[in-house]
Formats: sequence, structure tokens, C-alpha cells
Amino acid sequence: MTQQFGFIFVKSLFVPEGSDFETSMASYTDALKQLGGEAWSPDKLDDTKPLVYFMTTGGTEQELLNIRELRSQTVNDEPALVVAHPAHNSLPASLEVLARLQQEGAQGQVLYLNSSSDKQGLQKILDVLIDFQVSSELKRTRLGLLGTPSDWLVASSPEHSILKETWGPEIIPVSLDEINGLIGGVSPDTIPAVRDPLVESATEIKEPSPADLDDVVRVYIALKQVVEKYRLDALTLRCFDLVLGLKTTGCFGLSQLTDEGIIAGCEGDLVSTVGLLWVKKLTGQTPWMANPAQLDEVNNQIVLAHCTIPRGIVKDYGLRSHFESNLGVGIQGTLPNGPVTLLRIGGKNMKLLWLAEGDITQSGKAEDLCRTQAEIKLSEGQISDLLETPLGNHLVMVQGHHLNRLQGWWKQMIA
Repeated sequence: MTQQFGFIFVKSLFVPEGSDFETSMASYTDALKQLGGEAWSPDKLDDTKPLVYFMTTGGTEQELLNIRELRSQTVNDEPALVVAHPAHNSLPASLEVLARLQQEGAQGQVLYLNSSSDKQGLQKILDVLIDFQVSSELKRTRLGLLGTPSDWLVASSPEHSILKETWGPEIIPVSLDEINGLIGGVSPDTIPAVRDPLVESATEIKEPSPADLDDVVRVYIALKQVVEKYRLDALTLRCFDLVLGLKTTGCFGLSQLTDEGIIAGCEGDLVSTVGLLWVKKLTGQTPWMANPAQLDEVNNQIVLAHCTIPRGIVKDYGLRSHFESNLGVGIQGTLPNGPVTLLRIGGKNMKLLWLAEGDITQSGKAEDLCRTQAEIKLSEGQISDLLETPLGNHLVMVQGHHLNRLQGWWKQMIA
């Protein structure tokens, strides 16, 4: 895996002479290029790709500050990523200059390579570059709030300004009246192209009628129109108002949008939707938002359940009614057994995090729970934390073990 970035060799007036130094620097150049880097000169500083400063020797502190000042004319608030190596007082210079930058409120990190073939060190550079890219992308995210958070989300309805300050996304309010109008205006001719693949791939259709299926497709098409109109990167929908007002559900629409790359959360839950966004951007895996429906403290197990799930992450699915209302269309997916990571962000300032890892041991089809169900046994993290210090209702699940990666990002960017 590579990451596009620029790197610049920061030099002092006392550059060592001789072929050994030149050969050493050339080997570091080659290593950084293999990661996806491009060697920049000072006239390249207006490029918006991330920039890495490679400290060739000691005595380079002021030169880095000078370069960073020029860089700031194009790219503001960029983290200072400073690479040090074992020779020529590179490391002490790196520590000194980062200390100065952090005194001024800048983010940054010294990344140490013990040689140009230091695989772990090079991977750390790549990971940190991706971390900061994710942070930058979150700050550019337009997150649509369609309606308001559901009334029961009493711990999951933060001020929009807090979410933006801590995590980055801009919240774009959209009224449910507009959504309802768009749903009513969907042309019948556009429905079969979306409905037929949904129906044909289902293992069963139990409660939903043909009219129910058409209605959830109308919801999806309307949501798609909202995404395009407001240039949304993600959204969360106060979906129970569709159940109460239109006797239909958003379960399919949210599932389909997520499969298409538009993260879509339920119940107007901004907190969980930001969690979905974060894990998708950092891991590249499609996440699932669900209720913690049952737990077993003794065996450190939990059952998650919800009436929607991205169909791209299940082995198969059936089309059922929405559990609580028995209306519309819910998705009953079968998740494959295997490793997963669970998370929940929260707290007054959205700076707290609960993380756990484990394995799905089985999927379920109990009739007294939301339609998609997964039993998970944790290997890292404690179920008891959810009882003693909960951060809210919904949890986010993503396939694979990513606890260390997520925790590392959170410590660097949020904590």
C-alpha cells in the first residue's frame, strides 16, 4: 500500500561531505519513494498533498520553521510530520523543532527510522500519513441531518458545533417535509430498476407486500436526491417518522446508500454516524450500526441487532417487516462468522471512546429482536464497561480486528 505525499530534506549549513552521507540520503529517498512519496524542492510547497520533513542533520530546526512558514501560505494547520534517522544529530534536532511547534499549538509527530530498510518505521510513516488524511477528510465532510435526532437519543444529540470542533464534519440540516415531498414525487417508472435486484437477491420475502417494496424504493430515491442536492458525504435520518407518517421505512434506503459509499445512519443519530464515517475512512471496511440487544458479562459476549445492514457485508439476506412496527421492509442479513471490532464514541465533548475486539460466533433470527442479529464474543475489551460507563445506545461494528489502529488514531487526534 502506498500514500501520495511529498517529502523535503531539511538541510543545515553544515551538510557533511563525502559519498557515505550522500549514499545514506539516497537510500532514504528511495525508501520514501516506495511509500508513494515525491521529493520536493521549496518551489513545490504549494502542492496540497501531505508534506513530510526529513531532518538530514542537526542545526536544521530554524530551516524547518522557515519552510513551514512558506508552506502555511498555501496549506494551513497541517500537522508537522518530522522524520529522524540515527546519525548526524537528526533526532535531537527533530525533538527540538517539534517541541517548538507544539508550544505554538501545532499538531505533529517525530517518526524515527533506524535505517532506510526499517520496515516497521516506514509502515508507521504510512499509517500516520493515513491518520492525518482521515482527519483532513472528516473536516471536509458534509453530514446531512434529515429531520432531528430521535427523541430517545438523550445522550446522543450533541451540539453541532461540538461535533465539528472535535471530529470535523459540518452538519447540514434537511427538513423531513422536504424528504416527504420528494418521496411523493418519485416517478413509478424509476422503481423497478432498483426494486427488482433487491427482490431477486433475497433468500425470502416474508411480510412485505409489493406495495411495501415500492415504497422503500421511493424512500431510497428521495434520499439519493437529497444527497445530490446538498452535496452530502453522509447522512442520518429520523427514520421512525417515516414509519409513523408514511407507513414505510428507511431501512433499505440507508443500506443501499451505505453500499454505494454514502454512510447512512439511523434515527438521526449523529454520534454513531460519525463513528461509521470514521471507521470507514480509517479501515476501508463497510461498518454496521446496531443496538446492543443482549449481553453476557460472565462470558464477555454481546448480541447486536438492527433492522438494516449494508447488504455488501452479509452472506445473504431476507426481506422482513420492520421489527417494532411490523410495517415496511427490514433487512434480515446473515453475517459471516469471524473477527470484528466494536466501537462507540461519546461524552459531553465527544472525546470519549469505547473499543473492543472479538469474533462473530453466530447470526440469529429471533423474533423478539430487530431483524439482523449477530452474537459476538469479545477477546479485547469488557462488556461490563457498557453497563458501568455507557456512552449511549448504538454501537458500530466493522469486520476485522482494528482496535490498535483505531485507538492510535483517537489518541493522536482526539484524546
